[in-house]
Amino acid sequence: MLFSSFTPDLIEAGCDEVGRGCLAGPVVAAAVILPKDYQHELLNDSKQLTRDDRLLLREEIVKHALAWSVAEVSNEEIDEINILNASFKAMHLALDQLKVRPQFLLIDGNRFKPYNEVPFECVIKGDAAYLSIAAASVLAKTYRDEQMEK
Repeated sequence: MLFSSFTPDLIEAGCDEVGRGCLAGPVVAAAVILPKDYQHELLNDSKQLTRDDRLLLREEIVKHALAWSVAEVSNEEIDEINILNASFKAMHLALDQLKVRPQFLLIDGNRFKPYNEVPFECVIKGDAAYLSIAAASVLAKTYRDEQMEK
């Protein structure tokens, strides 16, 4: 069972990235703000889902999210700034694009560079613990998979 919120009184954005362990292509991050009462029985860490489930969930997330965005950092820039900094940059770029300003960030993983003084919590395996991070995981994974297929 995934949690819907870490801070029930604040607007939370979940963030996740894909592509850090890959040898090719960009690193892609997504940020998602879900309604506080959002639930979906399939929503989980994108690595635990089938391709078809991820594509179905992407449609649901885009339809129901209060705000969502996806951003990428190219493999050329990864070579210049390193993969960790590229991951942070991709997350920041995704957050920049949100149409609703988050008051709190839930970040998948154990490290993050602060973003515009918005409080945050890093959650190891957060994509299997919080719906907003799981939703970001699904968007980032499906976007990157499409980019790599092209």
